[in-house]
Amino acid sequence: MTDTSLTMLPGRRRRDWIRLRTTILLRWMAIFGQLVALLIAREHVGLVLPLGPCLLVISASIIVNLVAMFVFPGNRRLSERETMLMALFDILQLALLLALTGGLHNPFALLLLGPVTVSASVLALGSTLFLAAVAMTVVSALAVWHVPLRLPDGAALEMPPLYLFGVWAALIIALAFLSIYSRRVAQEMHAMSDALTATQMALAREQKLTDLGGVVAAAAHELGTPLATIKLAAGELAEELSRNPELSEDARLIAAQADRCRDILRSMGRAGKEDLHLRQAPLTEVLREAVEPHQNRGKTIVFEQSLGAGAEPLPPAIHRRPEIIHGLRNLVQNAVDFAHDTVWVEARWSADWISVRIMDDGDGFPPQVLARIGEPFMRRRRSVRDLVARPQYEGMGLGLFIAKTLLERTGAQLSFANGADQAAPRERRPERSGAVVEVSWPRRKIDARSGEDPVPSAGPNRPIEA
Repeated sequence: MTDTSLTMLPGRRRRDWIRLRTTILLRWMAIFGQLVALLIAREHVGLVLPLGPCLLVISASIIVNLVAMFVFPGNRRLSERETMLMALFDILQLALLLALTGGLHNPFALLLLGPVTVSASVLALGSTLFLAAVAMTVVSALAVWHVPLRLPDGAALEMPPLYLFGVWAALIIALAFLSIYSRRVAQEMHAMSDALTATQMALAREQKLTDLGGVVAAAAHELGTPLATIKLAAGELAEELSRNPELSEDARLIAAQADRCRDILRSMGRAGKEDLHLRQAPLTEVLREAVEPHQNRGKTIVFEQSLGAGAEPLPPAIHRRPEIIHGLRNLVQNAVDFAHDTVWVEARWSADWISVRIMDDGDGFPPQVLARIGEPFMRRRRSVRDLVARPQYEGMGLGLFIAKTLLERTGAQLSFANGADQAAPRERRPERSGAVVEVSWPRRKIDARSGEDPVPSAGPNRPIEA
């Protein structure tokens, strides 16, 4: 997938994930909780609190909520800046309320973690760092400046200095840890969402190409007989009208145009197959179809085949599915991109398994990322070698993720390895020393004759349904 396609994916462009209605509802819950906490602390616990200033701070949240409800529609989605300002207001409002009720001696100081954690999940890095810095500043300030909590006898309710330092350190560490943790999880979720979207786009494109080939092949097949009849009738008319040059010329023109229609349909139908091959084809032919776009890219592609236990000599007929073709094509593309000279595509089948192994003579997979191959957007930076070898690709693992996802949907199992130790000198490595990708299916999953979903070997053509 190219850079342009990647930039259009929703997880990379959108930050308007939060609705205003959700923010308003959460703030009403916070307001209710703050009022209940004040009531219990004052009436049941007996703490002496500055009730007027506290209610004034809570009323600020009420006013902001009412303005948001009456000025903006509830289904409005907040922009990045608006979400950041909302979170900033919540941090400052809670900080001011805590300052009036004991600062870090108040156990509800833990709630300062909430707005920062949410912002780390949905906002950009700059906004998250800003809110985290504000929250850490507020926590440090509350440790020093606050109105003490007092019991009914006037005694201050305060923690020992060492314990207060521990609370401060715990909050600072929690702010940093939860921000990093939430942001990391959100990035992986967005990356997975983008990669799955790209997979669906690739599969839809391959499905359209397959359907188009089927339509063309069906049209060529169905129109072949009437075009032959038209040509035959036109030839007979031309002979009968030989004494009338003008009508004879028209008859020959009809025959010529029938030939032209036949040639056009034949040319268009080259991308398709005969009727039975629209749904099935020999394993080797499916591999050739998958490899075809990369045949003329300056690398030699060698096809091989081998038989396993109980296998028949002829290649098995498998389902000609877009997932299989596109997935194998992506794997071959990766091999061609990084091979020095040669890529080997080996088909192997037995009575129970069908496998395809793709090997090259390149430098292989980097050992440090071998266990993570197949994850979406795995690589964030590209080396100079990658820029030269693959200037048109992002190089972040998306192609391998698409291939792995599509092939696993057909029941395949994928394994990635290197053909030789990458630390060894190149002159001592075997010929097939590069990357090795093996795709294996239980035969019943894709065998078009004896598998779980067999294709009829014969039968009349059926109309194409919309």
